Amino acid sequence: MPLSSLERFEGAGVYALYYLGPFPSYKLLAASNLQKPCSLPIYVGKAVPDGSRKGGLGLGDNPGRVLFNRLGEHLGSINAATNLDAKDFYCRYLVTDDIWIPLGEALLIDQFSPVWNRVLDGFGNHTPGTGRFKQQRSRWDTLHPGRPWAEKCAVNNTSLETITELVEAFLAGKAVPTRSTRQSVSEDD
Repeated sequence: MPLSSLERFEGAGVYALYYLGPFPSYKLLAASNLQKPCSLPIYVGKAVPDGSRKGGLGLGDNPGRVLFNRLGEHLGSINAATNLDAKDFYCRYLVTDDIWIPLGEALLIDQFSPVWNRVLDGFGNHTPGTGRFKQQRSRWDTLHPGRPWAEKCAVNNTSLETITELVEAFLAGKAVPTRSTRQSVSEDD
């Protein structure tokens, strides 16, 4: 369904975002998703209940709207980007028991190797804590500027041109340095 038209729902789980728009670096991805609707995700993520990241499983607890809220955060990041349009994004999600969420996310990343998980880190990031704006701006925020807090971070050491080349080469099936599933899963932990 379109990311921008989600209706509120309860639960925690995993999700995939799909891109079908005109951004030049994603033309091969968008073409695949137009030919076979929503077949190749641009990003895969998870939303777990409070306490899950600190070792609690949260089994039996009401997770509230954590998955809906996480998708809303992503919609906000896309809307903030100066070169993306929310109407070009679709999503699928699965509400599931907390114990299956990390495994589901890892399997989806392994299966589909989404470019925002493997090459273009930073999409799932939150505002850094006080005093941490000296860290580098993510590759995602370098390619898709606009999140106000990211603009306060130091410029990424990798140039925009190099990031663009890496993304396009990856989507064309060429070998480029990528993040492991473990790195991708722990991005926003």
